[in-house]
Amino acid sequence: MAIHGFMLVLARAMAVLGGIVLTALVLLTCVSVLGRGINSFLHWDPIATFMPAVSGWLLERGVGPVWGDYELVEAGIAFAIFAFIPLCQITAGHATVDIFTAYLPKRANRVIQMIVDIVFAAVLILIAWRLFEGMMSKKQYNETTFLLQFPIWWAYLISLIASVVAALVGVYMAVVRIAEFLTMRTIVQAAEVDH
Repeated sequence: MAIHGFMLVLARAMAVLGGIVLTALVLLTCVSVLGRGINSFLHWDPIATFMPAVSGWLLERGVGPVWGDYELVEAGIAFAIFAFIPLCQITAGHATVDIFTAYLPKRANRVIQMIVDIVFAAVLILIAWRLFEGMMSKKQYNETTFLLQFPIWWAYLISLIASVVAALVGVYMAVVRIAEFLTMRTIVQAAEVDH
C-alpha cells in the first residue's frame, strides 16, 4: 500500500514537527517564567537596597520575561495540536470508550468506526476551510499581534498547513474504513506505527 506508507510518513513527519514546536514552546515558557521570577527578585526591596548596582545592571540588560511569549505560545500551540492529529488518526490512537461496543458484532463496530471516521474527516475539512477564511480575513485587514506586531495571518497559515494535512489523513482514513466495511476485511490495523 504505497498510499498508506506515504500517509504514515506524512503523519509521522507532522508529529515530529509538532513535537519540535511544542518543545520549543515549553523552553520558551520556562525561560520567560524564570526571567519574570528573576525580574521580580531584582525589584524586591532588600535586593534593590543592598545590591543596587547588580540589580540595576541586570535590569538594564533586560532580565525579565520573554517579550510576546503569550503571542508565540498561542500561535505555536494551535499548530502543534493540528500537527499531532494525523498520526493519532492513522494509528487509531484516539481515546475510545468501548464498554457498550465491545459486545456488538464485528460488522456493527465497523459501521460505527466508519461513521466516526467520516464525521471526523468532515470536521477536519470544515476546520481547515474556516482557518483559510480566517487567515484571508486577517491578511486583508493587516491585523497584527499586540506586542510583537507580527501579522496574525502567519499563525493562521501554520495552523492551516497542519490542519490540511490532518484533513487529508482524515479523509484517507474515512475511505479506508468505508472499504473495510464494504469488503469486511481489515486494511489498516490500529496502532500501526512500526511499518
